[in-house]
Amino acid sequence: MRLLLVEDNTRLSSLTAAGLAKHGFETDIVATVADALTAVSATHFAAVVLDLGLPDGDGLAVVQFLRARGSPTPVLILTARLSVGDRVKGLERGADDYLGKPFAFEELVARLKALLRRPGQYLGSELRLGRLSLDIAACEIGVDGVRHPISPREASLLETLLRRSNRVVPKKVLEDELYGLSGEGSSNAVEAHISRLRKQLLETGAEIQIHTVRGVGYLIRETARA
Repeated sequence: MRLLLVEDNTRLSSLTAAGLAKHGFETDIVATVADALTAVSATHFAAVVLDLGLPDGDGLAVVQFLRARGSPTPVLILTARLSVGDRVKGLERGADDYLGKPFAFEELVARLKALLRRPGQYLGSELRLGRLSLDIAACEIGVDGVRHPISPREASLLETLLRRSNRVVPKKVLEDELYGLSGEGSSNAVEAHISRLRKQLLETGAEIQIHTVRGVGYLIRETARA
């Protein structure tokens, strides 16, 4: 599950991203309003964690940009602005939650998970298709109650496929989910991860297949029975 963290304090952003990784979140970091607007225009994020006091303006511009486009992406404001007026303003502009600095990391994670469980969101912490389940935070797949660990990147890839099960997912969407703004993956990285996932699904007996739609992307669905 990929997040965008908009924070200009380099040490805080690095520590926060490292902590979130332990809970199954892949985090892209930007430090300005301009870079945040570019990021949310180019990549889909499960949620945005947003500071307000940024070098080139007020972080609320990011919230307004998302809502003006009709984006339901959850936004959690993480800031030192703690007055009632600031909190009300942030929520009225379209933010979903507000957490003040300094903060307890456990509370940040709990608030993010709560946002991602909200009714109406396509998000959730556990996904199912047939006999297969995916625990996103634990990076585990389960078949008939038996758990099998998988890598965070493969969990992220499987998550994206499962959220769009029985539909073709373009390769570009999977590349963005795996590598986000870093663009660090090679041209055949998705294929390599898909190959490993297919092998793991076969070994678990999940009766789930990932199909290649040539020139477009991939589709996951239950194995057809005779």
